[in-house]
Amino acid sequence: MDSANAPVIPESVPRPIHVGAQPNSLTRWLLQHRVQPVGPESTENTATTHSWWKVMCLTGVDYFSTLSYLPGIAFLAAGALSPLATLLIVALTLLGMLPMYHRVAKESPHGQGSVAMLERLLPFWRGKFFVLVLLGFVATSWIITITLSSADATVHLLENPYVPAFLEGQAVTITIVLLLVLGGVFLLGFTEAVRVAIPLVAVYLLLNGIVIGVGLYDVFTESGALAGWTDALMSRGGSFGDIIGPALIAFPLLVLGLSGFETGVSMMPLVASKGKTREERLASRIRNTRKLLTAAAVIMSVYLLTSSFVTTVLIPADAFQDGGEASGRALAYLAHERVGNTFGTAYDISSILILWFAGASAMAGLINIVPRYLPAYGMAPDWSRAVRPVVLVYTGISILITIGFNADVNAQAGAYATGILAMMVSGAVAVTISAARRRQRRAAMAFSALTVVLLYALGANILEKPDGIMISAFFIAGIIVVSLVSRVSRTTELRVEHVEFDEAARRFISDSLVFDGALNVIANRPQADEEAGYAAKEAEQRGMNPVPGAADVLFLEVDVVDPSGFSETLRVRGVEIAGYRVLRAESPAAPNAIAAMLLAMRDASGVRPHAYFEWSEGNPLGHLLRYLLLGIGDTAPVVREILRKSESDPSRRPGIHVGGG
Repeated sequence: MDSANAPVIPESVPRPIHVGAQPNSLTRWLLQHRVQPVGPESTENTATTHSWWKVMCLTGVDYFSTLSYLPGIAFLAAGALSPLATLLIVALTLLGMLPMYHRVAKESPHGQGSVAMLERLLPFWRGKFFVLVLLGFVATSWIITITLSSADATVHLLENPYVPAFLEGQAVTITIVLLLVLGGVFLLGFTEAVRVAIPLVAVYLLLNGIVIGVGLYDVFTESGALAGWTDALMSRGGSFGDIIGPALIAFPLLVLGLSGFETGVSMMPLVASKGKTREERLASRIRNTRKLLTAAAVIMSVYLLTSSFVTTVLIPADAFQDGGEASGRALAYLAHERVGNTFGTAYDISSILILWFAGASAMAGLINIVPRYLPAYGMAPDWSRAVRPVVLVYTGISILITIGFNADVNAQAGAYATGILAMMVSGAVAVTISAARRRQRRAAMAFSALTVVLLYALGANILEKPDGIMISAFFIAGIIVVSLVSRVSRTTELRVEHVEFDEAARRFISDSLVFDGALNVIANRPQADEEAGYAAKEAEQRGMNPVPGAADVLFLEVDVVDPSGFSETLRVRGVEIAGYRVLRAESPAAPNAIAAMLLAMRDASGVRPHAYFEWSEGNPLGHLLRYLLLGIGDTAPVVREILRKSESDPSRRPGIHVGGG
């Protein structure tokens, strides 16, 4: 080939995509919107950002909506000691969770949260399996958020005095309808969520403030109101242990009031920032997110304490019980009882909307966090990056859980608390390790103490509500099984999104084409005596494989790094060693990288390359297991199979030649 006509090898070659049968219109619609991979490049320039207080409202639809049902759960857990148990939650919020998530926000400013922090601490397969377990708890927390919030929205609907009688006893059906509507909205495209959240949160907090204000006025002006509560406290005994003990036992069930922190961090890409450089904008985003977390925590703490106090003092104990008028709707009960049915109906409508939207917030979190991890590990089908199929899956699971729990709010509290606490424990462990590595002794000791408190709360919650850990175990087992099956089924995928050649690699390929118009590459493993090793390898391959006698050859080497990884950009370097030209790359799996390089060389040059291998010694099943776990094995047959699946036309498929035996 004339050097003047040699093809120019581009620096980057997109992954070759085999075009087979065209997808139908339904399939194209389902796969239209996809979740971007985790990392700074996925959010820096593409996400629409908003002021921190506006994003706080989006976080608040989950966080603040717990006011609808948390006072009732607090009374069932602690009785007359409910305000004290709530005070413990507030102390944990302001003194423990807030500092912890300030650090999480700093160390995962792109919204990955504590999951990403722990993933960085545990490399290879250990990190991947640990993330799978954490994702099981994440799924538990957010899916139960969807089902519990929808169930409580149903409670507010059915308890309203103006609701038609024929809806009585239809809680499961109504909740399923709400879930279907939620899923339908996401299928159509859930946009402008922040703008919807702002008026919902503003009206909801205003109405709750009115109810609590009226309640506080009645507590201190109504004859006998406080006396009845203090008598109930005295009946438990007057010692410190008689009071603080039950509160400590009860407070783990109240962690539902802490649900907004992980959601707040996950929303960080939406927080607006200022600055001329990327570093300045990142620092500004972290500061603004900390403002968001602090404001939400302070607002929620005030509302939690006051709502727990007025509901405990003013509502009869039997009304909190399952089937009672205040069950799952303590503040709504006061709104009707103390302000009137017209105001109470307005409160019910506001509660129904924000509870439904809390499910939307959780669905958005699920859509964004789970697909960012599993497909990147090769542990989910590639379609799981698409929003609409994932929404269908989550909606189906939510409906099954609603039927299983009979749309009962109190019955789902244990599973919800288990998921939230597990995420918080992981966050506490992550920031403790981070502080210890930076030799910040006081911070490490403080976060260690927080970890112990959260572990106690998690253990106590599991003992009190064992169904929560059972549901979490179901999600964890499901994710692990699906992940492993998917990983095995996707072993012969190309895995590479782009192939990038450096200047030396491009020159080597061009020179080889100029020499004889062909591309002949020899697959090789680096050896200690490199010069002698390359000479022996070339002689060996020319003897056992049909390498043209005078053909110019390139060596191709892949260094396997982190075999637990999956899709990524493959960067190819050209290295010259004692006159031998070598194309080197790093990849989680050698066969997939070799196949991607051969296809990229073909697409860049227009010439079909030929690759030469020799058979590996050993048991084929052993090679297969090594390939699945370590990314290496009997390379030639796997490369050939990957090429066969990636290119349907045999005449365009790179040639694979294997000698020896």
